[in-house]
Amino acid sequence: MSPQDFQRLIATVTAQIDGRPLDGALADWLNATWPADSTTFRELADACRAGVAQGWLCNREGGGIRYGRVFKALPATHGFSVDVVDMNDIAGPHHVHPHGEIDLVMPLTDGARFDGHAAGWCVYGAGSAHRPTVSGGHALVLYLLPQGAIEFTPASGTA
Repeated sequence: MSPQDFQRLIATVTAQIDGRPLDGALADWLNATWPADSTTFRELADACRAGVAQGWLCNREGGGIRYGRVFKALPATHGFSVDVVDMNDIAGPHHVHPHGEIDLVMPLTDGARFDGHAAGWCVYGAGSAHRPTVSGGHALVLYLLPQGAIEFTPASGTA
């Protein structure tokens, strides 16, 4: 798996979600279209694991979390930036999603959850905020951010 192959794989997903509102209906659609037992989910999870193993994904570390922005918001990814984080029973920094956030949760250990979500997709709407938390084990999480927009906030709040 190369970064270019990964970008092409991501583009097959972002082409389908481009222009859709980031809301619960999109989360339902993503989970129905590409559930955790689907070929697309497996391809994305395999690509993320390969990228981590090859060192071009999650190539930074801070506060016990490995992370990295793979792509800035690009026309090829339909205006979404792509980040992947590697988290093991930890909460990350509180942040706001000015335009929303789409997450693909890929547990690496049985029972791992991201913000309470098992393997699959979750969507946060525009203006939402949270302190991203992996509990119950180890997981990779892929973040799609419209226009790459994210605002880190003081750690005092949670949503």
